[in-house]
Amino acid sequence: MSELRHNAMAIARARSALLQAGLDSTVALEAASSVTNEVWLTQDHVIRVNRRPNQRLRREAILGPSLPPEIGYPMVVAYGGQMGADFLVMKRVEGRPLAHCWPDMNQEQRRQAVSQLATKLKRLHTTSGPPDLPAIDTPQMLRSDTLSPAISLLAGLDHARSLPHVDRRLMDDVEQMVFALTPAIEPFGSDFLVHGDLTFENILWDGTHLTALLDFEWSRTAPSDVDLDVFLRMCCLPQFHVGDKWLDRTKPEDYQDVPWWLAEDYPALFAFPRQHDRLRLYAIAYDLRDLTLFPPTVPANQLSEHHSINRLRATVLGHSYLDLLDASTGIV
Repeated sequence: MSELRHNAMAIARARSALLQAGLDSTVALEAASSVTNEVWLTQDHVIRVNRRPNQRLRREAILGPSLPPEIGYPMVVAYGGQMGADFLVMKRVEGRPLAHCWPDMNQEQRRQAVSQLATKLKRLHTTSGPPDLPAIDTPQMLRSDTLSPAISLLAGLDHARSLPHVDRRLMDDVEQMVFALTPAIEPFGSDFLVHGDLTFENILWDGTHLTALLDFEWSRTAPSDVDLDVFLRMCCLPQFHVGDKWLDRTKPEDYQDVPWWLAEDYPALFAFPRQHDRLRLYAIAYDLRDLTLFPPTVPANQLSEHHSINRLRATVLGHSYLDLLDASTGIV
């Protein structure tokens, strides 16, 4: 399918969403950068279309209205569509994704933004999850409704062993780590929400203030430090958490102070017992899910160091991004 045809179909989906929402479907549309969804802007609204068959946006349509005003989440106008093309239409909030602004911000502005983020996170992490929120296949293969939070993770390891180009001995080593680390997160249950995909792409900045946290499709109830998993990945490897248009301007050195700043403003988020062990288990749970969803097609030594199987190997060997972060900052 040509890019031109793909764009035409994406525009048609956005206009169909506007029509189903009872809005003017002939207005001008502006494509917005997104890592996971098709996103379009009008002067007053944002249209997000999810092309994966999981109806993640349905959960967000349920969750959004229950979020406290301090989060700045946009008003939901309409939800609809069908499997493989469900949509969410929201009121547009002033501001641009923080990731797009970050390269041009000075140190004082960056520090102010992280301080404001800490305030919003504290509020989110004390917000109870709605009782009717549907379950979701979370980015980390950990659950609070089973005898052990690692049961799904262990099942994923068994599946990974059967995949081509996956080293069974590596999976055995990962399994030993899982058994050793799981007590660090027990009990895993929580009544309070996490964001689930906390990156600067999902935060709006108007030049002075963080106006909103966005994209709550992975949100669920979980211990608050689960949000550190994706967030610290973003701080260490920000180029993997922005749209293609912004790759050239996204530099890891611009993010090196961010974990320190968040730890200063939200120390409780970094104060769990066995914090490093908890974060290593979260990282394994994230990377293993990635491995099972996108198995290697060639041996690991022919893949990027950032492929999930090589990320797991780095964790086992003690030189993952978390180990490097711990060595340089000592905050995890």
